[in-house]
Amino acid sequence: MQILIQSKKEDLSQHIKKIRNNSQKQNNKILKKYSEKYLQYIEEKNNKNKSASKNIYLIYKNTSENIEENIIQDLNEKQIKIKECLGRCGNLVVECNKEETKNILFSFFNLKKFLES
Repeated sequence: MQILIQSKKEDLSQHIKKIRNNSQKQNNKILKKYSEKYLQYIEEKNNKNKSASKNIYLIYKNTSENIEENIIQDLNEKQIKIKECLGRCGNLVVECNKEETKNILFSFFNLKKFLES
């Protein structure tokens, strides 16, 4: 099994703008205070360029020499087990279709082109 981790720096400007607008509309002083503190925290992270998103992909293959049906069954069992384990840890687990997988691998192996777009 291989683990592919893809990190991408995030610009939080739009998120900050949305929080600022909601904070200004807030009538509850306590909620407004918490919104402002959160806004300061997010602005600090954004200014230091410390905000990033991470996508983690697990790539696994079966090396046994079984017939195709057994290989598919074995992979399905592994997939279910991995999804359950990751889900129990609080991770969001989604399945990618073939096109999404191609895009993910393209962005990983062609990082320079991916960041320019």
